[in-house]
Amino acid sequence: MAFVKALPKSELQPGQGRCVKVNDKAIALFLIEGEYYAIDELCTHADASLADGPAYKDEKGRCVVECPWHGAQFDLKTGAAVTLPAVTPVKSYPVRLEGDAIEVDVS
Repeated sequence: MAFVKALPKSELQPGQGRCVKVNDKAIALFLIEGEYYAIDELCTHADASLADGPAYKDEKGRCVVECPWHGAQFDLKTGAAVTLPAVTPVKSYPVRLEGDAIEVDVS
């Protein structure tokens, strides 16, 4: 694995996404109940920035992000599209903490 520093931990607030570039790839980072997640930044339905959508635990206990344009939800752990109108998943990426940094492996 090739982890790359994406963002200082202090710059990511719980429940809010943050778009970062990791090796020229746009990644949306999230912090939900102490867990960090990284997925592709763009919704597969209409290319909206998922980093701008609300992220939370849904009624099934999954950590999800909701697309701000049309409400499609994506599982932050797996990248699966869990509600319409999206049917195609986004890619999810391994995340680790290294000191004060959030690191992501996009390889």
